[in-house]
Amino acid sequence: MRNQTVLISGASIAGPALAYWLDWYGFDVTVIERAPALRRSGQAVDFKGATHRAVLERMGMWEEVERRRTGRTDMVCLDESGREKAVISGEFTGGDVEILRGDLAELLCARTAGRCEYVFGDSITELTETERGVRVRFERAPARGFDLVVGCDGIHSAVRRLAFGPERDYVRHLGYYYCLAGAPGWGGDPERRERTVSHAWNEPGLLAVRGGAKASQMYMFAAPELDCDRKDIAAQRRIVTEKFSGMGGGVPGMLAQLEELDDFYLDSLGQVRMKGRYTAGRVALVGDSAYGNTLGGFGTGLAVVGAYVLAGELAAAAGDHTAAYARYDEIMRRYAKIAGNSNAGHFLAPKTAWGIRARNRFLGSRAFDLMMKYADNAANNIELRCYEEEVARSR
Repeated sequence: MRNQTVLISGASIAGPALAYWLDWYGFDVTVIERAPALRRSGQAVDFKGATHRAVLERMGMWEEVERRRTGRTDMVCLDESGREKAVISGEFTGGDVEILRGDLAELLCARTAGRCEYVFGDSITELTETERGVRVRFERAPARGFDLVVGCDGIHSAVRRLAFGPERDYVRHLGYYYCLAGAPGWGGDPERRERTVSHAWNEPGLLAVRGGAKASQMYMFAAPELDCDRKDIAAQRRIVTEKFSGMGGGVPGMLAQLEELDDFYLDSLGQVRMKGRYTAGRVALVGDSAYGNTLGGFGTGLAVVGAYVLAGELAAAAGDHTAAYARYDEIMRRYAKIAGNSNAGHFLAPKTAWGIRARNRFLGSRAFDLMMKYADNAANNIELRCYEEEVARSR
């Protein structure tokens, strides 16, 4: 087989999923992650429909994901007096099965840790393609050569920047920021499949949520791109406090606790636009680095399916990356349309009082049910080849 050595950047979801399948087909895989260790925190993520389930079953993971899944969490929207105005159902926010991101990452990495090389606390700084492979320079480790490099490093992908160009050319700011603070609030017994409740308050361009499976606290606010150091957490906390300081209801109590909460994360809502081309030379992108849409509802499924398709096409092409990458681009260009042009900010934090009222009415309407059905159909709009059986027959 050609192109045996593969470097994957990112050890969250897409990276370990890709490592699993590449190792299955006999590739020599190295995964590099800038975090010092596996990230076991983070909000809940979800899977929808038969396609996502089929990939998890082929990985032997479906039963374990089911065992660790969270319960349903309904988001109850309240006014300042505590009166219920609308309910965003757990079926909408949590798909068919929802699992904490840290639990899913742990499950994925456990399937590859003994067979693939994992390097934590380092990152890629330079990619130089040659006739025979890619020379990779790292922030800390000595330079190494690989046959192929795959970026599974999120919406702010370093691999995409190095191989394709600056982030501004590929990521569109959607006019909102979101913040997660504190451990996810879901604490139910997975065996009992409990349904829990989070509480939310809206003002034009603002959403504050207390509890639920995303985090102890979640905030969303409309804003142009901010000039803020991504590493300056204190400054980011001040931004959130200033944005929400005038809200009533349960928000003042949330802000009073915000300073004490760990796992603070603030980022913009952004959409990656690669124009259907997720590969360049010997480099490929999978997951949010290729087709991310923050809080769009399909990111985790796209990551797992994309990893399955890329690895399968490489194996089916006996390592010929030119042929495999072309097929991967073609397949995922169609399927990744499910990420669409949606903007979670417009739905969760409408910019006008009228918009909030219209959203609340929509949640109880027939049109909302049709939107849910459309999302389910879109998640299954791909015909999965059974690569593992095809490759086994060809050997």
